[in-house]
Amino acid sequence: MKKAIFTLAIGDNPMYQAAIHSFRHYAAKVGADLIVADTLTFKVHIESPKFGANPAWAEKLRIGQLLDEYDRVLYLDADILVHPDTPNIFQKYDDLDTVYMLNEGATCVRENEKSLIEQTLGGIDWPYFDNKPIYYNVGVILISKGCRLFDFATLSRLQQVCNEVRFYEQTLFNYELFRNQIKHQALSEDFNRMDMFGKQNYCRAGFIHYAGKGYAKNNRRRDVQFLKDFAQLYQGLVPEQEIARLKQAAWHQFLIKVNKKYPLPSVLINTLCVLFVPR
Repeated sequence: MKKAIFTLAIGDNPMYQAAIHSFRHYAAKVGADLIVADTLTFKVHIESPKFGANPAWAEKLRIGQLLDEYDRVLYLDADILVHPDTPNIFQKYDDLDTVYMLNEGATCVRENEKSLIEQTLGGIDWPYFDNKPIYYNVGVILISKGCRLFDFATLSRLQQVCNEVRFYEQTLFNYELFRNQIKHQALSEDFNRMDMFGKQNYCRAGFIHYAGKGYAKNNRRRDVQFLKDFAQLYQGLVPEQEIARLKQAAWHQFLIKVNKKYPLPSVLINTLCVLFVPR
């Protein structure tokens, strides 16, 4: 069976580079090809969106193209760190007719996203669990050739909703999954561990997702926290010089952000950061 791990990583962000190191390690472990997209190929036109919208989100449509070549595809956001000891997700979730994602609707209220897309595309029989709408997070997607999600989740459909709906590609994927009655199942939080579940023991999870603040005090510190955790988990697996290079690059980018935010002398800001920001 031919398997692929796919991610999108544009630019020289050290967090993305570290993530790819962890993806490469995992791909070798589970016998999958690693495919990294570094340019945008799906052009969605975002104009005066009602909510935050990123053209790069449309690049997840590449998953559908990869399923022409691969039997199974695992998509991972580039702000995910794969623990070196993570079990084989392809073996653990082995139904080839099922799309697997984390049901974040069990933790977050997503009624608004459901309402927005139904107002835009029409009402459907949306499934509920524990009186909450099921709403999958698309930071991790495990899908197989037999699943037809990307027959329906298309560029033209994304264009219909990108300016109207919050988390436009994520919300559309959920909508098309349910509208077309495609078989789906929730991943355990171990395979998409976000800080919405709390910080306790998060570094023991399989796929550690640094969305939002990413286990840091604020979003500006996220990359520094990612590299701190990466260095601890991948000591001895990635060359020491490479880990040091990525940590230094993340720290440098953090200092640039902080210096832009606060009108204080850079020497003072940098000194305070060294004293009080964990790295």
